[in-house]
Amino acid sequence: MAVRVKICGITRPRDLHAACDAGADALGFVFYEKSPRHVSIAAAAALLRELPPFVQSVGLFVNAEPAFIELVLQAVPLDLLQFHGDETPADCARFGRPYIKAERVNRETDLLKCAADFDAARGLLLDAFVPGMPGGTGERFDWSLIPPALPRPVILSGGLTPDNVAEAVRRVRPWAVDVSSGVEATKGIKDAHKIAQFIAKAKTA
Repeated sequence: MAVRVKICGITRPRDLHAACDAGADALGFVFYEKSPRHVSIAAAAALLRELPPFVQSVGLFVNAEPAFIELVLQAVPLDLLQFHGDETPADCARFGRPYIKAERVNRETDLLKCAADFDAARGLLLDAFVPGMPGGTGERFDWSLIPPALPRPVILSGGLTPDNVAEAVRRVRPWAVDVSSGVEATKGIKDAHKIAQFIAKAKTA
């Protein structure tokens, strides 16, 4: 089974097209103002108008007010919501849209409980736990902390690059991998060559 690949933190049309041309299955758009990859509602709407068919659009939110998420959804036709904060299952489900829940993993994280709590999620996105940072840190976590029988599809994130994604896919066998900083030239600006390398190595691992 070929792993799916999400390229997160898209801010420019050229990066969108580079990711789609390289075979990305999904693109992530960050609606979190503290992130260097943040996009405005208007910018995200313009980017999605350039999205080709069969590539999913994912909106990333961190402890956002429900009214703000509703505002985004009115203007931006997102396929999937990604919650990267302290949202409860009810918070995630209230919009009537498919969603994934991000969990920051360390030795104290009970991923089996997370999977049970968020049983309505399409999958769990597993990222590195860095105090005070909701994600996008470029840090890798200990993959052995992932239970082998986790009952939700795993989207592996955290510190992935073209150099280690094949190893990650072989060891974890995730449903999908997610990358942002690992394919950037600078924060918020993607590198088309790194994107192509990452996707090729992930899908052939």
